[in-house]
Amino acid sequence: MSEHNITGKKVAFLLTDGVEQVELTSPWQAVKDAGGEPTLVAPSKGKLQGFNGVDKGDTFDVDLAVADANASDFDALVLPGGVVNADHLRVDKDAQNFTRAFFEQHKPVASICHGPWILIEAGVIKGRNVTSYHTLQTDLKNAGANWTDEEVVVDQGLVTSRNPDDLPAFNSKVVEEISEGQHAGQTA
Repeated sequence: MSEHNITGKKVAFLLTDGVEQVELTSPWQAVKDAGGEPTLVAPSKGKLQGFNGVDKGDTFDVDLAVADANASDFDALVLPGGVVNADHLRVDKDAQNFTRAFFEQHKPVASICHGPWILIEAGVIKGRNVTSYHTLQTDLKNAGANWTDEEVVVDQGLVTSRNPDDLPAFNSKVVEEISEGQHAGQTA
């Protein structure tokens, strides 16, 4: 389906309870369709609860606890949104460290909707071109990011989008950036 082949590339999806379900399932499927190997990483093992807006959706099995996860084992990171998910994740020190490590290793990171909140806490957003759900724009600007209201923004391996309507463009860029690999400009 994708013009970019990412066979054998390992992609971490970092999330917790309250994730906006389609922002997990849609990029996950895009990664699989392009030959990638997605792994669900979360603060705790077990299952987590997805949401469709404010309604409970499906539950998802966690593959790996973030405290046990190492960015060196992955080729890219995807950070889905959902207010509750993103708000809990951004204060988790292990999640912050795991996220920061992808920037330190110059690996692609993709974040949609409320997902970019953790990029502020991880200290990796200053000077970067991003978009997000519109309610995060002040937070991101205050952290030094250059925020614009666009469907998808790509900045040297960092891919961001606003909401589920942007998923087709987001997924396409996620797979493209993973296929391109490391970016020297992708730094913490």
